[in-house]
Amino acid sequence: MKRPLALFPLLLLHILLGINALYGGWMLMNDPLAFGMKAEWVDDTPFRGYFLPGLILFVLLGVFPLFTCIGLLGRPGWQWAGWLNIYPDRHWAWTYSLFTGLMVLIWMNVQMFVIPSFWLQPFFLAGGLLILILTLWPAIMRYYLISKT
Repeated sequence: MKRPLALFPLLLLHILLGINALYGGWMLMNDPLAFGMKAEWVDDTPFRGYFLPGLILFVLLGVFPLFTCIGLLGRPGWQWAGWLNIYPDRHWAWTYSLFTGLMVLIWMNVQMFVIPSFWLQPFFLAGGLLILILTLWPAIMRYYLISKT
């Protein structure tokens, strides 16, 4: 089956998200003040500092979308990679793409609640929403359907 055209912007969104989150997570773990964060922003949160949020950002919105991108591109049959796949009739990468879009929306909403607004937040919210829309695009859903033959 030919790759749907909508797959290419979906891959691009995963790559851009992953690279940005790797950088942002790394900065939060290593030098959050130089990154523009203020120490008092985490005072009323369960976190003592920015290391743990940085690690979560690095792994969940950095590594995970890039791993998902590899799955979306090559559709490898890695059984171990599908252990979180809640849609057994779809390739695991499709499900993980849904998870990625949801994680972005959750992360951004929590972030907007905890720290002051900044100009990139609407772009990341839109990116998360676009990931969900493209993942649910009918041609992409068909492309990642697992045939039972």
